[in-house]
Amino acid sequence: MITSTSNPQVKSLIQLMQKARARRERGLYVVEGVRMFREAPADRIEGIYVSESFERQSENRELLDGKRYEVLSDKVYHFVSDTKTPQGILCLVRMREYSEEEVLADENGMWLVLESMQDPGNLGTAFRSGEGAGIAGIILDATTADPYNPKTIRSTMGSIYRVPFLVSKDLLDTLKTMHLRGIRILAAHAEGSACYSEEDYTGATAFLIGNEGNGLSEAALAAADERICIPMRGQLESLNASTAAAILLYEADRQRRQGEV
Repeated sequence: MITSTSNPQVKSLIQLMQKARARRERGLYVVEGVRMFREAPADRIEGIYVSESFERQSENRELLDGKRYEVLSDKVYHFVSDTKTPQGILCLVRMREYSEEEVLADENGMWLVLESMQDPGNLGTAFRSGEGAGIAGIILDATTADPYNPKTIRSTMGSIYRVPFLVSKDLLDTLKTMHLRGIRILAAHAEGSACYSEEDYTGATAFLIGNEGNGLSEAALAAADERICIPMRGQLESLNASTAAAILLYEADRQRRQGEV
């Protein structure tokens, strides 16, 4: 049992929790909780850590049966954990790298393109909404929050394992590639000329969503085929970025389901 916070493994876990650079260098990220552990691809799990209390509980024996793991004292586990009420199990997962070709492989898919989305929770929710709507993939620019941030991972509720995504080094170049593939790019904008519910999303479609506070850059807006808006009542100027993404994705999914009937 590991009982010291100065243990090298504990220090390594803390680095992976707190530093995106450490995650990139090692190609690993940390996931916490029973559900996230159960859903993690077995061939990508590189290490398992449990609290002493978790190991003692009889209902967890089947979950751990046949697996190699390290036990942390409850005090050390709480020190490492990124959650207020830890469930007592976390694991290291090897990153899954997707190529641009893989992410854009669907000839009639639906994509989410995110520019400078800063909040990890919003990003994770976008992954979750995307999976629910049947998204083909997500494109992130380099200034968007780290998809492997622990808060992002928790918010995905497991979608991080299943939704193909790409961190683009040059978003405008990626958008050009998407255009060449016949993907229609629609920018969500408060002053969009078309209402989102009046557009046709049954063909290859990408929704472009910007920063929570500043929206999309002028360059990204210029790369879009059209600007669409989500009408709002009251005195609101805009919606939460992940909420806007969910509305657009589910409208597209509704149209596609309707077309299948």
